[in-house]
Amino acid sequence: MSSQKIGVIALKKEKISALEAQQEAQKIAFAPVIFQVVRSMRDLGILKLLSKHKKGLTIDEISEKLDISVYGVKVLLESAVTAFVVLVEDEVYYLSKIGYFLENDEMTRINMDYNHYVNYHGLYDLDKSIKESRPVGLQVFGDWNSIYPYLSILPDKAKKAWFDFDHFYSDSAFDDAIDIIKEFGAKKVLDIGGNTGKFSIRCAKRVEDITLTILDLPEQIAIATDNINSNKLEDRVSFYPLNILDHNNPIPKGFDVIWMSQFLDCFSEEDAIKILSRVVDAMDSNSYLCILEPIIDRQKYQTSSYCITNTSPYFTAMANGCSKMFNTKDLFAYIEKAGLEVEKCYDNLGFSHSLVKCKKV
Repeated sequence: MSSQKIGVIALKKEKISALEAQQEAQKIAFAPVIFQVVRSMRDLGILKLLSKHKKGLTIDEISEKLDISVYGVKVLLESAVTAFVVLVEDEVYYLSKIGYFLENDEMTRINMDYNHYVNYHGLYDLDKSIKESRPVGLQVFGDWNSIYPYLSILPDKAKKAWFDFDHFYSDSAFDDAIDIIKEFGAKKVLDIGGNTGKFSIRCAKRVEDITLTILDLPEQIAIATDNINSNKLEDRVSFYPLNILDHNNPIPKGFDVIWMSQFLDCFSEEDAIKILSRVVDAMDSNSYLCILEPIIDRQKYQTSSYCITNTSPYFTAMANGCSKMFNTKDLFAYIEKAGLEVEKCYDNLGFSHSLVKCKKV
């Protein structure tokens, strides 16, 4: 069931009382506080400690074991109880199921680090970003118009969090997607927005008779080149430095598959359609465009839809001020306006991705 359908059902069948609605509103009002409380408990080792002590611990025991003041432990635990991250009985604190995932689930850790190190300060200016249609929040890192040319010089923790987030979701879908590409019999692939080269490396290692070309900003090409060289794939993977937003530059021709992974969602509607139109010019009747994206309303689980939808404010405040995560209607409309048609859409690849296979009309 899609998130959009879930939203419609919730609206039609809303039975929440006024008192319950007020309580839920306060959860939103204090959400930044809860986030930082739980993040601090994780990073200070409190969640880990409680996960090892199934019978629970008192505040004094936690304080002693972690060398944190009783006051500090008490403040954090009392707040965490209100969010059901920990449970308390007779002054003994236990880790809840929610707390277990906050400590042990890789996706939760990556999402939390991404929001803390990349987004948290910048989202303070989300309203300004909406009004001005530019990433005002990005000023916390630099006086930039877009985050992408500067990913390699972000502060270390922010850079790691950004790439961990980006790779965690896309990497989970790569093997399934590569198997689909193998069915096309592709020999030459153009990887547009190849980033650090992860897809091209994975594809080259899984398909012996394929060659790839990574097209990206020069700054990203420099990073990808190091990664390709360290994997000894120089003879299989080449590079094409290009600012994709310079619409006067044509996209190179002669490829069986033109590949975009979590790329098109980085641009405004106008730019996305122009990029796709240039892709059409680079295609022939036998080539395919493959777009790998986490699409909001094509998710198997509501959790995935929730995470994807709430990634959009990052684009608004931090990335470029003009793009968002796709729903099916918008993405397919862009494809059609550019002169392409969707031949097939493969869903449920990896954690949350769909592969949209397009042909030139």
